Amino acid sequence: MSDMMISTEPATGNQIWRGKVGNVDRAMERALSAKTGWARESTARRMELVRRFANEVLKHADPFAELIARETGKPLWEARTEVEAVKNKVEISITAFAERTGQKKLDSALQGSAGLRHKPHGVMAVLGPYNFPAHLPNGHIVPALIAGNVVVFKPSEKTPAVGEFLTKLFHEAGIPEDVVQCVHGGADIGKALVAHPSIDGLLFTGSAPAGIAINKKLAGDPSKIVALEMGGNNPIVMLETPKIEDAAVTIIQSAFTTAGQRCTAARRLIVPDNFYDQIVPAVKTLAERLLVDEPFADPQPFMGTVIDNQAADLLVESREALLERGGEDILAMTRPNTDLPFLTPGIIDVTAISDRPDVELFGPLLQVIRVADFDAAIAEANNTRYGLSASLIGGDPKDFERFWAEIRAGIVNWNKPTNGASSAAPFGGIGLSGNHRPAAFYAADYCAYPVASTETDQPRASIGIGLKDTSQPVRKSKDAHK
Repeated sequence: MSDMMISTEPATGNQIWRGKVGNVDRAMERALSAKTGWARESTARRMELVRRFANEVLKHADPFAELIARETGKPLWEARTEVEAVKNKVEISITAFAERTGQKKLDSALQGSAGLRHKPHGVMAVLGPYNFPAHLPNGHIVPALIAGNVVVFKPSEKTPAVGEFLTKLFHEAGIPEDVVQCVHGGADIGKALVAHPSIDGLLFTGSAPAGIAINKKLAGDPSKIVALEMGGNNPIVMLETPKIEDAAVTIIQSAFTTAGQRCTAARRLIVPDNFYDQIVPAVKTLAERLLVDEPFADPQPFMGTVIDNQAADLLVESREALLERGGEDILAMTRPNTDLPFLTPGIIDVTAISDRPDVELFGPLLQVIRVADFDAAIAEANNTRYGLSASLIGGDPKDFERFWAEIRAGIVNWNKPTNGASSAAPFGGIGLSGNHRPAAFYAADYCAYPVASTETDQPRASIGIGLKDTSQPVRKSKDAHK
């Protein structure tokens, strides 16, 4: 096996980065040597350093965004929003730490005081995805650092250059190199990191199969905190609305932003029969207008590439499989250049498929399902093992109240896209979408553990019952001297 890795630009096929595969054992040695010192730093000092990191992100915003765009294939405008999210994560995480894992003290003159404080876990392994190679791992790393953990970060093997750039910005901010390390590698390096006995926690964003494998591997060791943010087979349920164009835009944003490569992207559009002919043609017309091009094209495209040719091949094969099983193209997803992973938006009616595959097709392919009414729409929306994001478009407040109550998802929206969740709110799902440890604002919860204390400055104690009375003489037994 080669000890070198190469990363290429999806839009051109040109090499963008070359580097060495990491050494997990060496990285863990460095992390262990650094964890006590970092934990002993004051919270104020750790917050100061991550704020310096935010300044470094701002200072390097343009080259950072250009690198993200080149290595992921996403448009430059979208890469810039990712850099902005990386910067903004710092203040959000500081606020979350204070609210979610701050200190509390309850004083009592006679009983001393009761205290609640939090401690870091120690060494946190972070496994990052390729679709948001800076923002999503950063959403684990910053809260972990504020809480006093050290981090060993493995970027996706498809976006190592962005992972390395992100890590260097932490170092340029003054955070020691042993406190945040970047370890490159493929699945074998990820597995070695998960299995290493010295990690105290594993923070993962990625596919459900990989997350399930991690969960199985660590299930026998309850001492390790495990936070899994996985994918979704996310539904949009459509009800009647006079705002046809707005509804179509919301659906397009949900299904095709980032070329459909968001865990919160809409995979299924569920439409009652009586509204199908109004909304579906509007969505098709708008999808046909979307520009698909390389990241720096002028005018800027709505979509760039998917991550690589392997992903493009899988999506093309998945569409063909749906057509063979009874699906009908509304808008054919095409691949203009077989040598590069550009795909045009695709919309396919899968109503006639009786046993629809419950999988996450991670790309620009929207499945449409016709149903009889709202009851059937909710049942179809919940017909999935996933449970990340769901949106209701149209309807009235009572409809949304019912939708919110009955839908199984960690993010439930009304007249808003399924994607684009706020970092100031918790982010996560249920079922195959996560393990009930939401990220974003709630990341603070899994980066530290609570410690309850009762305290007083001097020992004061007494036993009021159950003691022998020593004030009375002890009677000797008659047989004591025999």
